Amino acid sequence: MCRGCLLNSETGIKANTKLSQNKFRKAQIKYFLVSLYAARLTLCRICSAQIIIITFMNHTLSFIEKGSGPVVVLLHGFCESTRIWEYFTDQLSNEYRVIAIDLPGFGGNPALQTDITIEELAAKVYEQIYALTSEPFVLIAHSLGGYVALALAEQQPQALRGLGLFHSTAYPDSDEKKEARTKTVDFLERHSIEAFIEGFVHPLFHFRNRKFLEREMQLIADVGKSTATSTAIAVTKAMRDRPDRTQVLKEATYPVMFIAGREDKAIDFEASKEQLLLPQQATVHVLAEVAHMGMFERREETLAMCRSFAQLCYLNAF
Repeated sequence: MCRGCLLNSETGIKANTKLSQNKFRKAQIKYFLVSLYAARLTLCRICSAQIIIITFMNHTLSFIEKGSGPVVVLLHGFCESTRIWEYFTDQLSNEYRVIAIDLPGFGGNPALQTDITIEELAAKVYEQIYALTSEPFVLIAHSLGGYVALALAEQQPQALRGLGLFHSTAYPDSDEKKEARTKTVDFLERHSIEAFIEGFVHPLFHFRNRKFLEREMQLIADVGKSTATSTAIAVTKAMRDRPDRTQVLKEATYPVMFIAGREDKAIDFEASKEQLLLPQQATVHVLAEVAHMGMFERREETLAMCRSFAQLCYLNAF
């Protein structure tokens, strides 16, 4: 609401802008960070006045918003940020209103200082999405983001127009994987995030792709090293302790997309392939000579997959 509709607000400062509605709708980036505050252009839901909302960062998550039209939300994976989606955001925004969100503790958000669950991460993400749109949306999520997306779908099934799992799974960790997560926590507690990232990035890419994607691998390393150790520890525990969410796929009333890497070491294809048959309506893409970073390893191909999936989801809606 604007100043004329509500004189006071706990969550922000509102001020009229001189932008025309036409210019506002054409604005590509409607969000920026200023110190400990976040500011974005919006319209008053009551009188449609153009306003700027400024909120304290502990009440919101950092995000990038671009384009207009039906909404597509992008979530990143572990020790990543919205930067992995930069190309997808640019391209998809020609047809959609794209919202890429930094998960709590990552990217432009404050570090996590206490333990957290996947369910709590999902609740925070949905709170941010709902602050931006009350309309159902297509949610496409990578790896950890997929775990969060599944929890969000469980909590708010009516909110989704479609769910895309990009190198992710609804299955819980195996006992072996849980043990590996615990070892990761032990390593992070004894060493630094920088030491962890040194051995983390290379296996995310198929060995045949590494020499062509050195810049992208460096990006992932840089983003990873900017992650607070406390965040990495808390979220590793959350991933280890997450429950089975295959029921979410079975009960989905919206289309579900899977993008899987045949050579993915983080989300083993053979161990998770049975989930591909669980949804009532599923689009499945299995990529040869791709590991865990298909948005880089097969950039144009996976972009086309996401675009086609969004089209399918919104076609079904009308």
